[in-house]
Amino acid sequence: EEQDRLLRHQPDQPQNPKVLRIAIIGAPNAGKSTLSNQLLGRKVFPVSQKVHTTRCKARGVVTYEDTQLMIVIECVWLTHLHLSFRHKLDEAMLTDPWDSMKHADLVLVLVDVSDHWTRNCLSKEVLKCLSRFPQIPSVLVLNKVDLLKKKFILLELITELTEGIVNGKKLEVRSAFKHNSSSSAKSPLQITQAFPPENRAHEPRCLQETDQAQESSSLDSNGDMRTSESSLVTEEAQGPKHCGPRDLKNMKGWPCFQEIFMLAALRGEEVDTLKRYLLMQAKPGPWEFHSGVLTSQSPQEICDNIIREKILEYLPLEVPYGVIQVTEMWEEGPSGELLIMQNLLVPRKSHMMMLIGKGGKVISRIAQEAGQDLMNVFLCDVHLKLKVEVKS
Repeated sequence: EEQDRLLRHQPDQPQNPKVLRIAIIGAPNAGKSTLSNQLLGRKVFPVSQKVHTTRCKARGVVTYEDTQLMIVIECVWLTHLHLSFRHKLDEAMLTDPWDSMKHADLVLVLVDVSDHWTRNCLSKEVLKCLSRFPQIPSVLVLNKVDLLKKKFILLELITELTEGIVNGKKLEVRSAFKHNSSSSAKSPLQITQAFPPENRAHEPRCLQETDQAQESSSLDSNGDMRTSESSLVTEEAQGPKHCGPRDLKNMKGWPCFQEIFMLAALRGEEVDTLKRYLLMQAKPGPWEFHSGVLTSQSPQEICDNIIREKILEYLPLEVPYGVIQVTEMWEEGPSGELLIMQNLLVPRKSHMMMLIGKGGKVISRIAQEAGQDLMNVFLCDVHLKLKVEVKS
């Protein structure tokens, strides 16, 4: 009731409010929901190892002093039509990205650097999205750097994913690392912050320029920063042209990124650095939400998403995508606890047996874990009951 009331209320904005609308795009499992939850400071978006956990557009809201950030997660669709047919995804997933991009002030492109199959280039759908709205500032975010043992790979990835241009300046990478090196940086913090000093926040996080000369920095074998022959050097470059369909075929990266961030969203490393940057990019404008709102989702939608997250985790292959959730009871108990009963409809008896599990262990675990997450979100006791039936 409190959430619904705040969503209906007029924003309690200050005298000179600022706002920034952010679209987060990237391939499935790049960590978009995890990063968004870290920025929000509470779990609002579902997270799982399967693709398309977030299946429709939802906004997260971060309010800090006079500034409001509105975050929209967009899944960029691998084997787009194939998945939409097999998993019967929400129609919103096919249309929302373009709609959200139109209204975005900034785009975060998230790349999973631990995935050696996809990390060396942006998907064609991501490039198509960026090319269609080249006027919107974009930022490259390299996620899961804590899982990368060979940190020198980050320098190569930056060059490939940016087409060698960041913030209108040309990059030149001269690496002193041996490719069989197993050394790793002590933390993403050193990689991210050692390039620019604190008072140069508007320059790319991986670059540093002096007024008359350019200093070069690199990671040594211990993961520390040092000045050496291994470096990222910037030169003035011509502004990138608008990319047509033919150009996209030959592109692996995007030459219009204004900034680069390297972080580990799951562990929260360097998320605050990104958050400070986003707050600095906000422009004068009216808020859309009350300062007490964390998401545009209704409580029922949050509940559905959290239960679906657990179903995705515990059911194999494509089975969880056929589950239909029907809420049969949503009441407040005499002591302020939330009473929820949801019916899970599956297409086959075999799916029902998998969802229930031997001795009811699977469905019990789903209900227990989802109930705990709901208590953390709603900050009250939650009694969750789940039933499984074969849909007629």
